[in-house]
Amino acid sequence: MQIRKLNSDEKPPMDLLLLADPSIKMIEEYVEKGDCFVAESNQRIIGAYVLLQTSSGHVELMNVAVAEDLQGRGIGKKLVLDAIQVAGSHGYTTLHVATGNSSIGQLALYQKCGFRIVGVEPDHFVVHYPEAIFENGIQCRDRILLTRSL
Repeated sequence: MQIRKLNSDEKPPMDLLLLADPSIKMIEEYVEKGDCFVAESNQRIIGAYVLLQTSSGHVELMNVAVAEDLQGRGIGKKLVLDAIQVAGSHGYTTLHVATGNSSIGQLALYQKCGFRIVGVEPDHFVVHYPEAIFENGIQCRDRILLTRSL
């Protein structure tokens, strides 16, 4: 598997990015402003993440997605670790990520990669998404904010 920055003439892998964020509009906004990276294996894009600068020295990991048939094999962790390395090599001092209260696996992954929970935005997903989101039998209501020093 190789991870690389998406070329400017390539379209973002929306099918993958939609696995981690159900809003096409939001994905299009942060992909346009940020940098999309893709993981490839055997000429197939199997994963993706997006980095978006939020302020001087700070960057946010906006989306981490892995093809459904390949989830649970450590690819997501490799993507997060690559994002940490890329952000650090670009001189950022802090990497932020946010996920839903129902994203149990993602919360564990981010903490295993050195992120710490720093806040909660109650009802974020209820206010900003038109349809209810359910994961792991839990309604996704609150946005959990995590950060990691680089």
